[in-house]
Amino acid sequence: MSVRTTRKTFDPYIILKARDLIKLLARGVAITQAQKVLQDDVACDIIKIGNLRIIGPDGSTLKAIELLTQCYILVQGNTVSVMGPYKSLKEVRRIVLDCMKNIHPIYRIKELMIRRELAKDPKLATESWDRFLPTFRKQHLKTSEKTIKKKRNSDKKEKSAKKVYTPFPPPQQPWKVDLQLESGEYFLKPHEREAREVQQRKQKQAEATLKRRAEWAEVYIAPTEEAAPTVEEKRKRRHRDVHDDDGTARSKKKKKDVVA
Repeated sequence: MSVRTTRKTFDPYIILKARDLIKLLARGVAITQAQKVLQDDVACDIIKIGNLRIIGPDGSTLKAIELLTQCYILVQGNTVSVMGPYKSLKEVRRIVLDCMKNIHPIYRIKELMIRRELAKDPKLATESWDRFLPTFRKQHLKTSEKTIKKKRNSDKKEKSAKKVYTPFPPPQQPWKVDLQLESGEYFLKPHEREAREVQQRKQKQAEATLKRRAEWAEVYIAPTEEAAPTVEEKRKRRHRDVHDDDGTARSKKKKKDVVA
């Protein structure tokens, strides 16, 4: 596909705008929405991603980003198509790339909301906003590459252990249908089977959340502290120290007498 100018063309930059229009149409953007990129104050950006984590449940995360950045965002395949002002395109690109680095978009959304509120105050126009912006620190420490390599090597050694030779073939593993017949799942209707799978999935999720909460709660457990000594213990210790001092003083006097 090629883009060319005609004799009626008066803006040479329109050829780049037409190229962006074709890119957006190729990514599945509607023609009515893609036409807006021909305007002077609208630009586009196509960001490569690994999966659809940026969308969120029911597209809530995507809607929040669109409202805060005033951009049109479409996730199609392994790319994110963005249309909007130049300044907002940078923010959206930053959010998407951070999402691919396992940083949840909600952190950037909170930051954008705070920035929007701060921009309304003319007194803070010349000041730094760093003290108002939240700082999020990672709870999980990074595992070094050396430990990962050691783990992989140990797993390989365990797998490469020699098996005892037997002339008989291994027993045949049960088929999926056989397992379903044993558990009774084979005779269930499709909607009953789906409901059962959903219930099992929810149960696994609940167990995982409980485990995660327990791990997070360990951080807030106060360390064990030694109890402060009572008045009687302090008195006994002082009495013991005084007696020890008297004993050492007497022994020194005896030594001096012997030397003399």
